[in-house]
Amino acid sequence: MKAKGLLMLGLGMAIALFSETANALPGQTTAEVAAWIKKNPTLSPYSGQTLLVHRTDTPAQRFTFEASVFAPGLATPSADPGIVRTERINLFDMINGVNFNRLQESLRSIYGLEIYQDFKQARVIYSYPNPAMVQQARTLTLPLQEALKGEIRLGSRFAYWVEFPQPQDGKPIMGKVTILLKSDVDKLEAQLRNR
Repeated sequence: MKAKGLLMLGLGMAIALFSETANALPGQTTAEVAAWIKKNPTLSPYSGQTLLVHRTDTPAQRFTFEASVFAPGLATPSADPGIVRTERINLFDMINGVNFNRLQESLRSIYGLEIYQDFKQARVIYSYPNPAMVQQARTLTLPLQEALKGEIRLGSRFAYWVEFPQPQDGKPIMGKVTILLKSDVDKLEAQLRNR
């Protein structure tokens, strides 16, 4: 009976920990997000890191998580500087590479199943590059711009922006996934279409 009670207590703690995984998201206060970052076992920030977590395992492998009060894209003044508008995960890995699946798994490990499912079920509303963009990048000899792939997804709770360079030769070594408020999607899409 005692073992069953300990098992139930352990299960309850695991459920509580898992349900807390995505407690801080865009739309919440900077204080709420900072507290969540501090408690998030996947992020495990160093002392003094609040809205920005930066880890370097080796010079060839880096991870950054950043919560910001600014909408993605070109910086514009925030209507409420105390509210987080975006949260971004940046990966750089010259050893293992960074692909779309790895970015998705990073999202899942940081935010948990609910946000991961919102991302997976979100519909793609814009993707790039299109053939005209590729041709323009080739004409101007801009290989990074030619290789840059991305998409904006609109979920039921949030919008998501995924971006990574996909070189013709070799593997992609960096990428990012950003969670943003759905109200900021039109601004981001317009800026991406005009870059």
